[in-house]
Amino acid sequence: MDLEWISDTLVTETILLVCSFVLSGTIGIERELRQKSAGARTHILVGMGSALFTLVSAYGFEHVLGDDVVLDPSRIAAQIVTGIGFLGAGVIFVRRNIISGLTTAASVWVTAAVGMACGAGMPIIAAITVALYLFAVTALTALIRRLPRQHGTEIYTVRYTDGGGVLRDILQVASNNGYDVALSQTRRERTAQGYVVEATLEFSHGKQKPPEPLLRHLSEVTGVVEVTAEDQDHD
Repeated sequence: MDLEWISDTLVTETILLVCSFVLSGTIGIERELRQKSAGARTHILVGMGSALFTLVSAYGFEHVLGDDVVLDPSRIAAQIVTGIGFLGAGVIFVRRNIISGLTTAASVWVTAAVGMACGAGMPIIAAITVALYLFAVTALTALIRRLPRQHGTEIYTVRYTDGGGVLRDILQVASNNGYDVALSQTRRERTAQGYVVEATLEFSHGKQKPPEPLLRHLSEVTGVVEVTAEDQDHD
């Protein structure tokens, strides 16, 4: 079997691979700016890998084609869709009963599709997909957050001195302000001033959010050392 080091389609293949690099990197940079677990490098590798698999599927076996050999170019590409799910699952994790990383996993999946589109010779539709992705995770996300919600949840980590019924006072303050409280976890540690409890609390309110900030009310409870708002961006 004679090897053809420089094929007639090399320029086309190179352009399509570079397109996958640029478009995948665009998605990756957006995730990088949001400091997600899968950043620019991961998305670039996923996009280029998908593009290369598709290019190999489309152009890599031309030298073995003949009257007795018929290949399906979509065969390898179809396996990418299945295989990328395992990589996407690696960025999803559960912490305190909260699922995080779903949007990042979806971005990896979209990046694979963008790479496949580039490899299949459809860089324009791949670019449109990236543009729609950026719209979905920026402007559309901001719009969705403005929509009224039936219920809202605020998560705080509260550090307070052990003993003296401080937790009871915290729960009472939350109840007086229209919040339901769920205790996620607690940790007790020893300091120079005595024992301090660190508790993660989920405060839920109904349709109407109380006008006064809950953070200020919690900080004013006697015995509370520190109150920290948890990041609720779980994408």
